Amino acid sequence: MKPVNLLIGIHNHQPVGNFGHVFEEAHDTCYQPQLKVLAEHHGIRIAIHHSGPLLEWLETHRPKYFDLLGKLVDRGQVEILSGGFYEPILSSIPEGDAVGQIEMMNDYIKRRFGFEPKGMWTAERIWDPYLPRIISSAGLKFTLLDDTHFYYAGLTASDMHGYYVTEKHGASVAVFPIDKTLRYSIPFRLPHETIDHIKRLREQGGVTGVTYGDDGEKFGLWPETYKWVYEERWLHNFYETLEKHQDVVNTSFFSQYLETHKARGRIYLPLASYEEMMEWSLPVEAGLKFERVLHDLAESGKKEEWKPFIRGGLWDNFLSKYDESNRMHKKMIYVSGKVAAAMKGLSGKKKDEARRELYQGQCNCAYWHGLFGGLYLNYLRHAVYHHLINAERIADEALHGDKSWLHVETLDYDTDGAPEIAVENQRISAVIDPDMGGTLLEFDYRPASFALSNTFTRRREAYHEKIKSHAGGSGENADKPVSIHDIVRLKEPGLADALHYDPSPRRIFADHFLSPEVGLEDFMRGLYQPLGDFAGIAYEPEVSKSRSEAEVTLTGNAVITVKGEHVPVTVVKKLSFNSKDAAIDVEYVVKNKGGAALDIIFGVELNLTLLAGDADDRYWVAEGLKSKPRLKDIMSHTGATMAGMRDDWAGFTVYAESKNPFDVWCFPVETVSQSEGGFERTYQGSCLFIHHRMAIKPGGRSGFSFSLKVDGGK
Repeated sequence: MKPVNLLIGIHNHQPVGNFGHVFEEAHDTCYQPQLKVLAEHHGIRIAIHHSGPLLEWLETHRPKYFDLLGKLVDRGQVEILSGGFYEPILSSIPEGDAVGQIEMMNDYIKRRFGFEPKGMWTAERIWDPYLPRIISSAGLKFTLLDDTHFYYAGLTASDMHGYYVTEKHGASVAVFPIDKTLRYSIPFRLPHETIDHIKRLREQGGVTGVTYGDDGEKFGLWPETYKWVYEERWLHNFYETLEKHQDVVNTSFFSQYLETHKARGRIYLPLASYEEMMEWSLPVEAGLKFERVLHDLAESGKKEEWKPFIRGGLWDNFLSKYDESNRMHKKMIYVSGKVAAAMKGLSGKKKDEARRELYQGQCNCAYWHGLFGGLYLNYLRHAVYHHLINAERIADEALHGDKSWLHVETLDYDTDGAPEIAVENQRISAVIDPDMGGTLLEFDYRPASFALSNTFTRRREAYHEKIKSHAGGSGENADKPVSIHDIVRLKEPGLADALHYDPSPRRIFADHFLSPEVGLEDFMRGLYQPLGDFAGIAYEPEVSKSRSEAEVTLTGNAVITVKGEHVPVTVVKKLSFNSKDAAIDVEYVVKNKGGAALDIIFGVELNLTLLAGDADDRYWVAEGLKSKPRLKDIMSHTGATMAGMRDDWAGFTVYAESKNPFDVWCFPVETVSQSEGGFERTYQGSCLFIHHRMAIKPGGRSGFSFSLKVDGGK
């Protein structure tokens, strides 16, 4: 009986925007020792994929790693896999960008290693039936996908070997199913268990190739794996075991296997990813039910039988599950369109720069959330926005030139079926959402390429139930590491007490009517009953524009309830812009349309971020402050004429200023989320709640005004 070809694919990745010390730790504890062990075992052949952000860091900071990788390629031990250079979800970005990202990676691999890739790693193994056109257009022939995809197409466990051919509109590509048993057992089970599994497959008959594909970070970077994989020599023993059992298993390249073995048949795969991703993408209640269904099926012994018919959501669901993900994604789509429109007006060097900045803004990690921090990590979102704003600035230079300009456009920016209003000049970019309380869903300070609106709404997550019930503990195993999927660890005590949920999305210019009894603590924790729902109602917009000035007047009508009385109220807010300043002048008028007098607090949320709540170079500013309180601190001011936040590192201040005094509450907004290291609290931004107590007679009105500004002073 011939040996089975074991096709090993390792995916090494660090996202755009990750910290330098993380790259260093990953190199030292994972990537370098991986290659060193491989170099000691000449008979082992594997495929390796590195994402572009990691390749660029390694080339600059660890060139010796590149030298060793090149030697292994020349020796015939490593086949390099291509992919989207900055690790995008290919189905979520414009087709031209998707092909361009793969071609950028192909060119890099050829230039740096003299190797022409034949296949690619598909980010998060997220498959779309249209992808064969993209992969084929980029000149590649194969990719690796989870067996999940194949089960959903109606196959069974006995079909999960070799490869299949799929196509779209005549463009074909080979797809290799990843064996989930191997994905979960390597490196968490002893090497001989892998050999035993392959022996069982071989005994089925007709099995000539089986695929293992997963994250390289499992080999040293995941919690508690370095000791197991290297100090206790798991990886060395694994390769040695494979070499000793060449009568059973032979490691081979995917490209070689493709040339020497026929496809098992034609297949058409549905939209899918690995099982965990499809569970994470579900809404909270659906996710909890899905968890119970899987548990019940496992208990009844029917999980494997029903596997093809039980599936979670789609990756795209993250765009509806998280407003923050959709806003970032639609910013990317908007900027991609701008860059495409500006290409004719850019030089060759500027074209490359704009394209590279855009592509970096398409790195997938910040757009979703599952086992890793992802979308909840403000610095990853910041990196995406930073590069998108850079690309947008390059495009705008070609579209508008160097003179002052003001652009106003009405469009369905976030694709919710209702129009938004984009207002831009050289210094700021704002997108007004009339359908969501007349709030800003985007506010960028362009000189610093900084998205000040990059905040996060505190919302319930399915795993919050684990935090509430978990008594603590490391999840450590005395003998061998636990899979990252099974670890439950709280990074600090009292996280359950930090679980607060916001009654409405955290936006800029969110309007609230409150009872005078509501205090700062109640408002900060979301433990209050709003008198009305102005933060979420549709406002009627009216836009006027001259060459150098623009006004957007937003009118909202709703009923508020005060002491049992239902009182119709109108709020009119006017946002004014000009072509030169990084400022929005805001004017509010509140009208009592009912028959009862109002005694209320009316206030406006300014949810803004400077990324760090506990850094001494980012702090609150207000007149009369003699210290520099950090953004994690809670403050209350009465009779203020200026309040805001200062970033000494980036060199700017964002603040509200008014000739008429206002009261303001200032506090941090923090979430509790899961990450690979455990459950953690994360600073997501700060809220300035500018408010006035108003007594308004029936038929009367009250109002106030202020300016939201960004500059290098204060």
